[in-house]
Amino acid sequence: MWYCRTEAQFRQAMFFSAASVAGAFSGLLAFGIAKMDGVGGYEGWRWIFILEGILTVVVAVIAFFTIYDFPETAKFLTEPERAWVVHRLRYQGSKDSGQMVAESEHFKWKYVREAFTDWQIYLGLWMYWGIVCPLYGTSLFLPSIIRELGYTSSTAQLLTVPIYITAAVLAVAVAWFSDRSGQRSPYIFTCMCAIGIGFIICISASAAGNVPGVVYAGLFIAVCGIYPAFPGNVTWISNNLAGSYKRSAGMAIHIGVGNLAGAMASNFYRQADSPRYLLGHGLELGFVAVGLGAVVGLRWNYKRINGMRERMPLGEYSDAENSEKGDRAPTY
Repeated sequence: MWYCRTEAQFRQAMFFSAASVAGAFSGLLAFGIAKMDGVGGYEGWRWIFILEGILTVVVAVIAFFTIYDFPETAKFLTEPERAWVVHRLRYQGSKDSGQMVAESEHFKWKYVREAFTDWQIYLGLWMYWGIVCPLYGTSLFLPSIIRELGYTSSTAQLLTVPIYITAAVLAVAVAWFSDRSGQRSPYIFTCMCAIGIGFIICISASAAGNVPGVVYAGLFIAVCGIYPAFPGNVTWISNNLAGSYKRSAGMAIHIGVGNLAGAMASNFYRQADSPRYLLGHGLELGFVAVGLGAVVGLRWNYKRINGMRERMPLGEYSDAENSEKGDRAPTY
């Protein structure tokens, strides 16, 4: 942890939008590198794996020496700077309660058990799937879907570029406003509505037939909702888990189980359903609808719990007890 709750989504978006930009440049690179077909006796697709693989290894080696795990071990910070960063992180959860309580930093197995039995993680999983199923579906099959609309393979690669670039810009912009407003759910809900609208357009246009531009527009809208929604989803659940070890375990469950969406989405767009892919678009839309329900459920429960805590008198528990309770403490 390096950033406080009101700073987290912007950083998440910067990190995640790199995946969107990578999606854009992968299309450009694939288009360009494919022209190397026959160079050195290798097919063009082999050169894509060779060159992009080399770049990945080089960046990984550089990252090993330049990225620090925790503020406590960061050599580029002075001792007072390290102490300030650690202090603001440990007391961020209770700063608005009037009773400063440090988050627990010591390991206990009970924090892991609490993560596995926390309702918000499992409700949050449906929100996660409502975003990540469309994410994987479009990431894996976007060029194929565009190609099936009648465009050539190289043109299909190029047509993915403006989608991903726009999505990256929107992800960072939405995150900035979300951090400044201190709100997550309105932005997630709005972005997920955009995903749903995009797939409704895809289904309608695919069923009508002979309108590839409209299907492309639907995919454009859907992807521009997916990429801003994902950082908000991850940040919202992380913000509501307290105690370093419970947060770590909880986010591992949320992201690890949530990424099973990739296994599901990889089977949505079957070759037998091309070129309309009505089943794939319909399944994506179904997951979005369930995810929207999860967002509403999370928001309602958080509001109910916060109302109960505001009515509780301060000082009912000691600082040590509140620290032990983590996100269940009245001060959180």
